[in-house]
Amino acid sequence: MSTSQEKTHTVPVQIVNAFVKNGTGGNPAGVVLDADQYSEAQKLLIAQKVGLSETAFVSKSETCGIKLDFFTPNKRIAHCGHATIATFSYLAEIGRFADGETSKETVDGPRKIILENGMAYMEQLAPTYTPATDWVDHGVTLEDVLNSLSISEDDLDVRARPVLVNTGNNFIVVAVKDQATLQNITPDQDAINAISEKLDLIGYYIFTTDTGDAGDAGIDATTRMFAPRYGIEEEAATGMAAGPLACVLHDVLAIKKDTFLIAQGAFMAEPSPSQIKVTLNLKDGRITGLMAGGKGKVMKSLEITI
Repeated sequence: MSTSQEKTHTVPVQIVNAFVKNGTGGNPAGVVLDADQYSEAQKLLIAQKVGLSETAFVSKSETCGIKLDFFTPNKRIAHCGHATIATFSYLAEIGRFADGETSKETVDGPRKIILENGMAYMEQLAPTYTPATDWVDHGVTLEDVLNSLSISEDDLDVRARPVLVNTGNNFIVVAVKDQATLQNITPDQDAINAISEKLDLIGYYIFTTDTGDAGDAGIDATTRMFAPRYGIEEEAATGMAAGPLACVLHDVLAIKKDTFLIAQGAFMAEPSPSQIKVTLNLKDGRITGLMAGGKGKVMKSLEITI
C-alpha cells in the first residue's frame, strides 16, 4: 500500500436540513460526529468536500454538552444557526440528548441550547444596533448597500431604516415594502462581499412584513439572506439572522410580543421554504437575550474521503 493510500480516511457525514417546514424544505448542513481526531485543516477540507454552506463538527467538551466547530467551504465561522439546529436535532434523534437544557462550546464562548418536542433552540445575545450613519466610518454608505441589492430608498419600508444588528454576529437588516420587492432583489455578490468585509458582516438579511401571499398563518416576516463573504450566495434558513430580525420587529417596528415566526427560502432560485421560531427574553420591555430554533430532519448520509 502506498503512503498516500495509508493516509486516507473515510469520514461519515450526516446531511441534516434545519428549520424544515412540515418535514420538507429547510437549510442543509453537514454534521460530523467524533471530530476530535481532525485538525482544523482537515475540517476545512471536509467542509469543502461536503460542499454545503456550513458543516458542523462535534467534539467532546469539558464545560458544555458538546464542542461545536463550524466551517464553510472557505473558512471557519464562529457560530452557525442552522448547523447548530441540525446538529442538536440529530443528536436528540440518536439519543445523545434528551429534552431539556444543554449547551454548546464555541470558539467565542458557550451558548445555551434547549431541546423540546423535536425542536432545538439556541441562545443569542441582547442586540446592539449600528445605524447607517455610523457605517461611513468604515467606508460604507446606505446608498452603497441599496445599490448592492439593486433597490432604492423608494423600495424600503418607511417604518424601519436599514440597520446593522449584532446578537453575536453582525448582519445588516433591511426592511422592504412588499413581497414583490423582496422577490425581485438582484444581489451584486461582489459588492455585498466588499461591504461585508468592511463592516465585518456575516451578510444581509432582507425582510418584509407583507406576508399576505405566503399562505402561512402566524408568519411575522418573510426573508432572504445573502452572505458571499462566507461563500453563501443565498441561504434557505439563517437562525443567526432571524434573531436580529426579531429584535428589529420588536424594537423598531414596535411589534410588542415575545415570539416571532420567520419564513425564509421561498424566493431562492431553487425554493426551499423554511421556518424559524424566535423567542425574546424580555425584562421591563427590553430584550436581554433570545432563543432561535426550529426542527431538523436527516436527509441522507455521505462518506467523505480525506
